[in-house]
Amino acid sequence: MQARMKNPAMVLPDAMKGIQNLYKAMHQGGVPQQLLELVHLRASQINGCSACVYAGVQGARKAGETDDRLATLAAWRETPFFNDAERAALALTEAATRLADRSGDAVPDDIWDAAADNFDERQISAIILMVAVTNLFNRINATIKEPAGASWT
Repeated sequence: MQARMKNPAMVLPDAMKGIQNLYKAMHQGGVPQQLLELVHLRASQINGCSACVYAGVQGARKAGETDDRLATLAAWRETPFFNDAERAALALTEAATRLADRSGDAVPDDIWDAAADNFDERQISAIILMVAVTNLFNRINATIKEPAGASWT
């Protein structure tokens, strides 16, 4: 498969500068890289973005993730491999990614409260930004049909 066009973030260089600044900020939030990678990967799985799932697995492995955790991320609720903080981040990721799937609050109080019990405001900010940027790239890649393993250069 070949992309329909070059990634818009590369076509419009100022867009990539803004995205890079978001990444820089989220990495200053105090969330372990492994968890940010899991958040990215889970949102990408939900959105069916093959390019981001592929990149997410690579990034997670580079950050030290195990095959057991990567293999079961889509079913994290039913596995023993994730701690309470990771579960809270993954639940927040799913709720913030599936905004239209709920009636009432898009992010229910119980999900928010679990995140707030495990993370401070800076950390939650980093997680929310990772979800948002991931969803941005998922939508770009789905629109232009970016293939898994494609290089942006």
